[in-house]
Amino acid sequence: EDWPEGALLAVSGRASFEMIQKAAMARLPYVVSVSAASTLAVDLADRMNMTVIGFARRGRMNVYTYPERLQ
Repeated sequence: EDWPEGALLAVSGRASFEMIQKAAMARLPYVVSVSAASTLAVDLADRMNMTVIGFARRGRMNVYTYPERLQ
C-alpha cells in the first residue's frame, strides 16, 4: 500500500545505505536526517528515485538527490 502524499522517514542519525534500503522496501520517497548521508546511501537513493536530505536543521538542509521535488 502506498503512503500518503509527503510521507517520509526522519532519522536522528546518519542516513546509511541500510536505512535507504529499508525506506525503499517500504516505498518511502523521502529520507530526512539531521546528520550526513553516506555516499553509498546517496547512490542507492538516486537509483531508487528517492529524495535524501541531510543536515536538516532550523531552515537549513543539504539535498543530495532529486531537489526538484521540494517546493
